Amino acid sequence: MAESMENTDLAVIGSGATGMAAALTAVEKGARVIVFEKMRNTGGTSNFPEGMFAVESDMQQQQYIGITRDEAFKIIMDYSHWRANPRLVRAFINESAGTISWLQNLGVEFDGPMAIFPNGPRTWHLLKGPQKARSSVMMKTLAVKAKEKGIDIRLATPARELIKEGERITGVIAEKDGKIIEVRSKAVIIGSGGYANNKEWIKRYTGFDLDVNLFPIMNFDKIGDGIRMAWEAGAAEEGMGVLMTMRIGPLLGPGLKTMGQLESAGFQPNLFVTQQGIRYFDEGRLTNFPFDGAAVSRLKEGYSYAIFDEAEKRNWIEKGITTSAGMICPPGTKLTDFENEWKMAVEQGNPSLFEANSIEALGKKMGMDPEVLKATLDEYNDFCEKGHDDLFAKDPRYLRPLRGPKFYAVRCWRVFLSTIGGIKINHRMEVVNKDEKPIPGLYAGGNDAGGLYGDSYDVFATGGAFGFAFNSGRIAAKNALVYMAKANSVS
Repeated sequence: MAESMENTDLAVIGSGATGMAAALTAVEKGARVIVFEKMRNTGGTSNFPEGMFAVESDMQQQQYIGITRDEAFKIIMDYSHWRANPRLVRAFINESAGTISWLQNLGVEFDGPMAIFPNGPRTWHLLKGPQKARSSVMMKTLAVKAKEKGIDIRLATPARELIKEGERITGVIAEKDGKIIEVRSKAVIIGSGGYANNKEWIKRYTGFDLDVNLFPIMNFDKIGDGIRMAWEAGAAEEGMGVLMTMRIGPLLGPGLKTMGQLESAGFQPNLFVTQQGIRYFDEGRLTNFPFDGAAVSRLKEGYSYAIFDEAEKRNWIEKGITTSAGMICPPGTKLTDFENEWKMAVEQGNPSLFEANSIEALGKKMGMDPEVLKATLDEYNDFCEKGHDDLFAKDPRYLRPLRGPKFYAVRCWRVFLSTIGGIKINHRMEVVNKDEKPIPGLYAGGNDAGGLYGDSYDVFATGGAFGFAFNSGRIAAKNALVYMAKANSVS
């Protein structure tokens, strides 16, 4: 039995982008809102992204960026081979420009829009702020606004169960300091951020072993609370096992963190090889990081190696890097701290760094057949010399021979930034059951919801997951308000 009982209009599970967007949207229309957050701080994994997707925003129009909603819709749907929910995709796209303006009105500042890979669509609205804290600045801004507007945010108060009466969801059972709280509400919105830290579910739905051959980045205690509660309330399942994967390295500890400029070595388009010393990927496509992540996911070891030589390293230090997977070290950055970081990591015993005076010696240190690695390098260098990659058709601008005299390698791991699916929803963000019928009073969005993707994340819609979190939260709140108004008129 609950030790306390309360009432509100809207209960929101999670204070990340989905939950905060939903709460702020609802309170602007006069609704009373309680937000349940299991952590001791707001924002969750929304404190880490760099920017979000939008099309036809005011910022794009001011810069004559011509991509339209129709074009974005076709890109996303074709990328998923139409496995994505087209009405959900359309709702997300149509809401995206308005969400940027809405955030700006709340005090959020942007630097974008831009592309994340060469000649990519400029849909990524980069947030303004320190390089490694862009979104945390935004989430703090929104938390301040939420407090000013009277939103009741309950930190360290995890939601445990949905209250269901008949077919309707009518509240949330939560826990605070071991005490059970029952909150009755007219609607509930789930935005708990996915299940990236749930070892059992990761194994069941992806086949990988968490923290062994697959590492979560920037996720803490994401065990699928919201997904589980929705399923228990009758929700259908969609999108389980879909991850936002990429290849990153070298890791300083299993799944823990990377190291500044040293990380950039794995993001340069040189030579990538497997543990067997075989080239397996068009390295020029690495900036489209889901491609890179998918390629390394085929490898049973869960990792590969990026090989470079002394001349290439000097180029990074003196002239700047060529590519990146974000804007923490953007293209053109001179890696002036690279050698110090390398030395420090070697002294600390990092097992993912290798150097030698020949390619054969490098291969031995990496535990592979040195002759196989030498043959792979010779073939690659031949492609570079003639300016055409006969194997993978790599862009000639990235064909740079590796001649030594010294060779280096970094081991790069299969990681993922988030899970992106779980609860089946429709284009109104209503949670639906196995018969595709909405469960009255229940909504979901962000990484808890499925239907936006096929079998992999779409970086052509750069910033899509973060953008969907905000947009789905806003759409869910708008539709929840309509639902609540109808319920009030009936009663």
